[in-house]
Amino acid sequence: MSARRDTNAGGGWLGLYVLGYLVFLYLPVLLIPLFSFNNSIQAAFPLQGFTLDWYRTLYGNPALSGALANSLVIGVIAASGATLCGITVSYMDLYGRSPLAAAISAIARLPILIPGVIVGISLLILVNLIGLGPSRISIVLGHILVALPTTVVVMRSRFAAIPKTIREAALDLGASDWTTFRRVMLPLSAPAVLSAFMLSFLISFDEFI
Repeated sequence: MSARRDTNAGGGWLGLYVLGYLVFLYLPVLLIPLFSFNNSIQAAFPLQGFTLDWYRTLYGNPALSGALANSLVIGVIAASGATLCGITVSYMDLYGRSPLAAAISAIARLPILIPGVIVGISLLILVNLIGLGPSRISIVLGHILVALPTTVVVMRSRFAAIPKTIREAALDLGASDWTTFRRVMLPLSAPAVLSAFMLSFLISFDEFI
């Protein structure tokens, strides 16, 4: 009984710690939308009043609204590309049984170790050399490169968590590799796919360098 009470007490303290950590981490982020309705140019308490003028200013400014639209479009495209590449690379790394697949997976995770400034300058030099220049295509490719390590890590962890016997059973029942991936492995990893897409979108939406 005492051991059970100690376990329950430890779990309660852990829950309080996690709750306090989440509040400390996300409370400043939650204050930003609150201040966007504040009728004052200073983001400080007490709030002066409720207003929608800042959103009207955003909507009425072609430069700001255009930048927001570009960020959303580029974010969706880059997140889709990074997620698709992450699924392919991580699956082939685990089930391809090829040294080349393992090498590609390792290379795909390398950009997470390189500072963003270096990656940005290198990409700018590269796109200028190949003639693309600083265009939307260049930005999308750069954001895919930056978000790819995250998608590979997320998808590789999910594929590794699925029991290998499930895939082996599908193959023994006559399913091809493509059918097994499409009908078995991909549906089982759907939550990870959504997580990888959301993380990639946030990385792209936040990435300016």
